[in-house]
Amino acid sequence: MSDTAIITALGALAQTHRLAAFRVLVQAGSVGIAAGALADMLGLQPSALSFHLAQLVGAGLIAGRRDGRHLLYTADFGAMTTLVDYLTENCCGGVPCAVETNIQRTLSRT
Repeated sequence: MSDTAIITALGALAQTHRLAAFRVLVQAGSVGIAAGALADMLGLQPSALSFHLAQLVGAGLIAGRRDGRHLLYTADFGAMTTLVDYLTENCCGGVPCAVETNIQRTLSRT
């Protein structure tokens, strides 16, 4: 992934509803979820969800496919893996990390 693609993907995920939608789609796996069901799960109006899904599609993080009358969305696991690999490729100078991160500490308190 180019730096521009990485920035686009991170920017798409830097919004509450888009991050929530992406996380649900990751959990759904390759089966995917219909747009209407996803809107219900997230408590969003379909038009609002459509806007957010378009941003995630544009960033290459998800894909939509027609299944009869429904539009199913799935996470692009290759793009997700590439993004995570990019973010961690130089982690800890090649030495396995054993230090708890600030995020892990914050999450363990909640």
